[in-house]
Amino acid sequence: MGYLSIGTSPSECARNVYIRNMRFTYVFLTIILGISISTISIFSPVPSSAQENITLNALLVEPRDRWEDVLIPMALQNLTAKHPELDIQVNYTILPYNEARDQMLKAMENKSTIDLISVDQIWLGEFADRGYLTDLGNYSQAWGRLDDWYESNLDGAIYNDKIYGIWAWTDVRSIWYWKDLLNQSGVDPNSLRTWDGYISSAKNLNAALKEQGIQGVELIGGPGSQNEWYPFLWMLGGSIVESRPNHPTNEFYWFPSYNSTQGVRALEFFKRLVDAGIKPITIDFEKEFANKKYTAMLGGSWLPGSFESLTKQEFEQQIGMIPMFPVPVENATTSTIMGGWLLSIPENSKYKDLSWELIETMLEPQILSSMLAEYGYLPTQISIGEGPYSGELRKSIPYYDQLISLIEYGRARPNIAEYPQIADHIREAIDQVYNGTKEPEQALDDAAAKSAKTLGW
Repeated sequence: MGYLSIGTSPSECARNVYIRNMRFTYVFLTIILGISISTISIFSPVPSSAQENITLNALLVEPRDRWEDVLIPMALQNLTAKHPELDIQVNYTILPYNEARDQMLKAMENKSTIDLISVDQIWLGEFADRGYLTDLGNYSQAWGRLDDWYESNLDGAIYNDKIYGIWAWTDVRSIWYWKDLLNQSGVDPNSLRTWDGYISSAKNLNAALKEQGIQGVELIGGPGSQNEWYPFLWMLGGSIVESRPNHPTNEFYWFPSYNSTQGVRALEFFKRLVDAGIKPITIDFEKEFANKKYTAMLGGSWLPGSFESLTKQEFEQQIGMIPMFPVPVENATTSTIMGGWLLSIPENSKYKDLSWELIETMLEPQILSSMLAEYGYLPTQISIGEGPYSGELRKSIPYYDQLISLIEYGRARPNIAEYPQIADHIREAIDQVYNGTKEPEQALDDAAAKSAKTLGW
C-alpha cells in the first residue's frame, strides 16, 4: 500500500457514480503531434436529438491520472448536470512536462482551437505577453471566490494587473532527512536549521557515512539549481528582478537585481557547501534520497511520492521534516519557493464561457480536495488548506500541517515573459561557482548583464 492509499480513492468513488448514473466512455485517438489524446463524453438524460454537441479541447500536463481519474470526470459530471441541454465532450491531450511549453506555444501560435490549458506558474507571463491567453478578470470577479486564495497564489495568477489563470494547486520545499542516518552519525536534526549548522552537519555526515557511499546533504546542480537558491536570496531580503524607471521603451520595467549584496551572500553559501565537500547532484534528486544516497535534502512537498511502498505512518517514522530552509542566523525568518499549476483559457477558445465553468467546477473544494488528497499536492485555497476540506488531506499527506505552515513564507518566481531566459542566466552563474571558474560576485554580475540585455536595457 502506498503512503496515499488510505480507504477508497476518490477515483473509485467517481467511477461508481458514473456507472450508476450515466454512460462513460474513453476514446483514444492519435493526433498530429504523436501524443495520445483522450475523449471523455458525459451524456445527460435529455434525448440526444434535443442536445447541442459541444467539444472542449484541452492541453494538459502529466501526470495523466490526476486529470482522467478525478478532475475531468468529476467536473464534467457536475457541469453536465447544470447543462442538460448539452452533450459535452472533452478532448484532452496529456503532454510530458519537458515538451509541454513548446507544444502549447506552437499550438496557440498556429491558432489551434484550444479551450483549456494547464500552465506552469513560470510560463504565465510569457503566454499572456504573446496574447495567447484570455483575461479572466470579468469571470473571476463574477465568481467572487478569489478571497479564498492564499495571497502568494493569487499574486502568481496576475500579469500586468490582469488575471490570466487560476492557481489550482501548489507545492513548497523544506528540509527532509533520514532519521536513522542522523542518529547513527550523532548529528542533531536541529543543527540543520542554520547555514553554519547545515555546513557543519554536512561535514560530520560526510565523515561518518563516506564508507557507506552516502553524502551528507544534497546540493542541486543543473537545470533546477536556481530554484534551490532563490529562498536563500529572498530570506536575506533580495529579489530576482525589480521595477526601475527610464527603460528605453517603457516608463518602468523589470531590471535584474539578483546580483545584489544579498544575492552574492546567498551564492557564497552554496560555495561554502562545495568547499565543504558537497558534490552537486543533477538528476533523480528524490530517487537518490529515497535510495539513501544522501542523508538530508531541501526537497519539495511531493517527496513522499518517491516512497510508494510506505504508508503515511511508516514514512513519518523513517523520514524527518523541518518546515523551513536553513536561515543565515538563528531565529531569522525562513523562505521557500512555491511551484504549481494554473488553469487558463487560450484566447482562441471557441467556448470561453463553458471553459470557465469547467475551471470553476474543477476548483470546487469538494472536487479538488479529492484529487489533492490522492496525489499529495497542496491547496491554493484557504478553505481546503485549513478549513473543512483539510481533514482528507491531513489523513493522506505526510507532515501536512507543517507543509501548510510554509505557504506563509512561500514566494513565486516572477512570471514575466523573459523569466525563462533569466533563469538560465542564474543557473549558468551557479554552475560557474560550482565548477570554480568564477567567484559568486563575478558570476552574478556577468549573468545580470545578460539578463539586463534580455529585458531591453
